[in-house]
Amino acid sequence: MYRSYFIVGWRNLVKKKGYAFINIGGLAVGMAVAMLIGLWIYDEVSFNKVHPNYKRIARVVVGGANSSGPFVQWNTAPPFGNEIRNLYGPQFKHVVMSTNRNQDILAVGDNQVTKTGYYAEPGMAEMLSLKMLSGSWSGLQKKEAVFLSVSTAKALFGDADPMNKLITVTDNKQDLVVTGVYEDIPSGSDFSDMTFLGTWDQFIATNAWVRKDDWRQNGFRTFVQLADGADMQMASDQIKAIRQNHAAAEDAVFNFKVFLHPMSQWRLYSDLENGGGRISLLWLYGSIGLFVLLLACINFMNLATARSEKRAREVGIRKSMGSVRNQLVGQFFSESFLVTGFAFVVALCLTQLALPFFNQIAEKEITIPVSNIFFWMASVGFCLITGLLAGSYPAFYLSSFNAVNVLKGTYRLGRFAVLPRKVLVVVQFTVSITLMVGVIIVFQQIQFGKDRPVGYNREGLIWVNTPTAEIHQHIDVVREELKKSGAVVEIAESLNTVTNVGFVLNGYDWTGAGPDWQSGFPTVWVASEFGKTVGWEFVAGRDFSKDMASDTAAIVLNETAAKYMNLNDPVDKIIKLTLFDKTTSFKVIGVIKDMLMESPFYPVRKTVYMLDNTAHNLVNIRINPNLRAAEALPKIETIFKKYDPATPFDYAFVDEEYARKFSDEELTGKLAFMFAGLAVFISCLGIFGLASFVAEQRAKEISIRKVLGASVGRLWSMLSKDFALLVAISCVIAVPLSWYFMNDWLQQYEYRAPLSWYVFAGASVGAFVITLTTVSYQAIRAALTNPVNSLRSE
Repeated sequence: MYRSYFIVGWRNLVKKKGYAFINIGGLAVGMAVAMLIGLWIYDEVSFNKVHPNYKRIARVVVGGANSSGPFVQWNTAPPFGNEIRNLYGPQFKHVVMSTNRNQDILAVGDNQVTKTGYYAEPGMAEMLSLKMLSGSWSGLQKKEAVFLSVSTAKALFGDADPMNKLITVTDNKQDLVVTGVYEDIPSGSDFSDMTFLGTWDQFIATNAWVRKDDWRQNGFRTFVQLADGADMQMASDQIKAIRQNHAAAEDAVFNFKVFLHPMSQWRLYSDLENGGGRISLLWLYGSIGLFVLLLACINFMNLATARSEKRAREVGIRKSMGSVRNQLVGQFFSESFLVTGFAFVVALCLTQLALPFFNQIAEKEITIPVSNIFFWMASVGFCLITGLLAGSYPAFYLSSFNAVNVLKGTYRLGRFAVLPRKVLVVVQFTVSITLMVGVIIVFQQIQFGKDRPVGYNREGLIWVNTPTAEIHQHIDVVREELKKSGAVVEIAESLNTVTNVGFVLNGYDWTGAGPDWQSGFPTVWVASEFGKTVGWEFVAGRDFSKDMASDTAAIVLNETAAKYMNLNDPVDKIIKLTLFDKTTSFKVIGVIKDMLMESPFYPVRKTVYMLDNTAHNLVNIRINPNLRAAEALPKIETIFKKYDPATPFDYAFVDEEYARKFSDEELTGKLAFMFAGLAVFISCLGIFGLASFVAEQRAKEISIRKVLGASVGRLWSMLSKDFALLVAISCVIAVPLSWYFMNDWLQQYEYRAPLSWYVFAGASVGAFVITLTTVSYQAIRAALTNPVNSLRSE
């Protein structure tokens, strides 16, 4: 019986090739979109699962509140590790103090590589379950020990055995002993860039500024792994008072609360202040995938019901031969599953072809897991659900025809029989218009951020990493030679880049500061030439000057900091900073326009710029505007190599680094554009098929009207107006719907583009143009057909 169902279904597909192409093609595109999004979502929810203990690993986070509202500190102070171990040790298998990501130059003889890694306490390797190729997890007990990833070991030692060999960290001239080699950590981990792992004791010993007992020195990370049987929430509740118990008197008002942020939530719930993160992207893309698949299923439903009169006689004959309704339902579902099966095969091919392009946009390395049995089980379920969804309405609708009326030839569709089909078309275009509006607003928001004033000149500005002291020791000579070469206009050292605020220093105080005002300010250490190099703009006061000795105790504020301090005339005001139990007074010498150093979609933070001519993490360089970068860079590199031949010339363009701040939004925009385009394509495919059947059903009417003198334009209008009306209804529904969703999406940005009426109008007009263009082919084709072909009876 089922075999005959599929044979009949196959014959119907072969007989109506155009119908089969539209149905299979539309479903295949919809299924391919759903498959791509499904693979992307699976990759996202699998993040950090490369670590077997990911459910029991967490990072320690500090929360609090001040006059600006709640805040979260991802970094912790050095005493956290010992405090947790001493007070709550039984709850944890590992408590690990660690640096943030460190970029160091590692050397073996003349061979040097720049690598990213961490310095952490010994439990880090076991906690992350590093796959050791040489050595063991316990190999980091000695201060001078270091683990290398296999790629780093190969870069430094080639094919030689690196175990127990020395490597040099060129920044501090320290020799470390390789005591372990581990497999590179896969990209689906927050630690994928950990290409070496040094010891916490080594970092402390070579960085005298680190104070192990300072609770205000928030520059490090604390990771924990729960003991067997321990509960994450209970452990989090136990440690919540640690920071508040050690708060200085002036910090007690912040009401610090310490809590654990599980590794399983790092990827999707990183925005702790607002309770969100990338999880919103999963919901967004998941919804898009579901709606695109729904559009494809609607095509199948509409085209199947549009052919109802063609298949009514078949239903009548089957019923007269004894078929019951359940058998007819089975017949139509079999056809649906047959189409879905063919569509799935095509969708697999489309997905495989699209993956390289998709991976490039999404910055992923996704593949189809053909060897995974769960993938195929999910695929079977996916096909069954799609087949049921697509075939449900046609199956129950077509099987309901009255056999007697059909065979007598008196069966005709009622005026409301096409209503469900019209409703489905409205749903299709409502979804398509909503997606079109969404794409426009996403790109509008990106452009809105790009047009935001940044407070400095990005063009022709680069920075060069200088992790060693050689360039700093010769900075005046380097500046002079670079200017003489004609390659640069100005250079200046700083501790961090102009696209990153850097450290937050606690302990600022000023006259008029309230007791609950936040004393922590992002602080940027710069050389005296920094302002001239980056092109910042003053609204009051003056710039730093190397010729004024008093500027070593001077600071420059941005406008946000001056407003926060409620300083109407901030120049010459005294700001005090308590650091390491020592209070220093600084004079405000100037106020600059806010420099946008972080996200372009959020307010600029209150920032202090402090003169420090010993800051030498990097050198900012303003390239001569009369030279192309390709001409200037070799000259700059030659001079840098002259004074620091051992350090690689590692540079970056500021405008390129700034552009990376839009990566999440541009990813959203590109993927939404691609999927919205496919959604519109699927909708047009369905409209094309429906228009074809409408033209076929009304062929005699069109011919009679043409014989009676109707023009091609009149006939086109007659066939197109119903579709235009459906699109108009879709616009009426889609405009408020898309406004609601996109307004909600924009709320995550404090600096956001306004919702303009012309966006909704443009999407609506676009939907009309696309629909009428699609329908026009069939309408004009029908209008130009010779009436004789439709009116002759034999």
